[in-house]
Amino acid sequence: MLSAELFCGCGGLALGMSRAGFEHALLAEWNNEAVATLLHNKRRRIKHVAQWPISGETDVRDIDWSPLAGKLRVVSGGPPCQPFGIGGKKRGHEDDRDMWPEAIRAVRETRPDAFLFENVRNLAGPKFQSYLEWIASHLRHPRMTRRENETYAGHLQRLLQIDRLGDYQVLVQVVNAADYGAPQIRHRVLIFGIASRLGINPEPMSPTHSRDRLLWEQYVTGTYWSRHSLPTKTAPVTGVDAARVARLKASNVEPIGLPWVTVRDALLGLGEPNGKSNHVYQPGARVYPGHTGSPLDLPAKALKAGDHGVPGGENMAVLDDGGVRYFTTREAARLVGLPDSYVFPRSWTESMRQLGNAVPAQLGEAAGLWLKRLLARADGARRAA
Repeated sequence: MLSAELFCGCGGLALGMSRAGFEHALLAEWNNEAVATLLHNKRRRIKHVAQWPISGETDVRDIDWSPLAGKLRVVSGGPPCQPFGIGGKKRGHEDDRDMWPEAIRAVRETRPDAFLFENVRNLAGPKFQSYLEWIASHLRHPRMTRRENETYAGHLQRLLQIDRLGDYQVLVQVVNAADYGAPQIRHRVLIFGIASRLGINPEPMSPTHSRDRLLWEQYVTGTYWSRHSLPTKTAPVTGVDAARVARLKASNVEPIGLPWVTVRDALLGLGEPNGKSNHVYQPGARVYPGHTGSPLDLPAKALKAGDHGVPGGENMAVLDDGGVRYFTTREAARLVGLPDSYVFPRSWTESMRQLGNAVPAQLGEAAGLWLKRLLARADGARRAA
């Protein structure tokens, strides 16, 4: 299935889509540091990456989509989140970095069977509610463009007044990447679209992993500790989890699905920093109010890119002895779902900036497989007709 990827960064979502079976006809990224990472791994012949069609920086505003019109199954990508992030100035569509109009242009001009876009959870918050409504409404009707000097609010009103079926069935879903196998508690907004001509109504993705299943294996059966050759712990760390464990024991019903993947799970076999292949010790980690690190036996707190590329104090692990240290680039790459063969050629600070902005590949693969199943269902219905 042919796809195109916008705003691909260091490749987290693109890798997840590739693993789900999509073949990229185009990858676009304008940041030269992220492009350097992509090209470095393409030259290293990393699986999937070696086939990615990228040769340098690309400004999405300069893309001519006409050669791909009518040929793509999916357009995907993560428009820059800085205009909507908690830590930024929150200028939304007034920010020059807002590229949602370009994402919508890609859909309008290529007419794919489906699309998948992601962004920060804050986009679904009260401040940006009307802009998210504009994004979803415009994606339903991508051919109905803004008029000259028309405000976003005015355009939204016109879009909402359309009484006919849109070109796409659009679904907005807030997800936690940990619920789909990523060893990171990372909340994101996913915006899916399926072409109305396919006759498929998309339903929300169902989680594959859960906190309850992890707690079951940690504090009911103890299999988690056995898997890591550690003494069995009998009490969960927090009061909230203690109540959940009590409920699980009382019901004695094994939760369905897979357990959340923990930091300890993700780093299994890597060992302490050894100075090789991005696994380099970074000094300076410390605990301070609001920044206490990630316990080993839960998914990590969301990796952060930080202001001006300097990662915040949350990009660190709480070790078994209670001490803390920064995640190495290699460890952070595992938390994002990148293979150990995937090398970051730049500094730790720049590499962590890229990883802090990356979509976990596990979430990308889960979303890609979900889209692939919907498209396969549509293909089957068309063949049967």
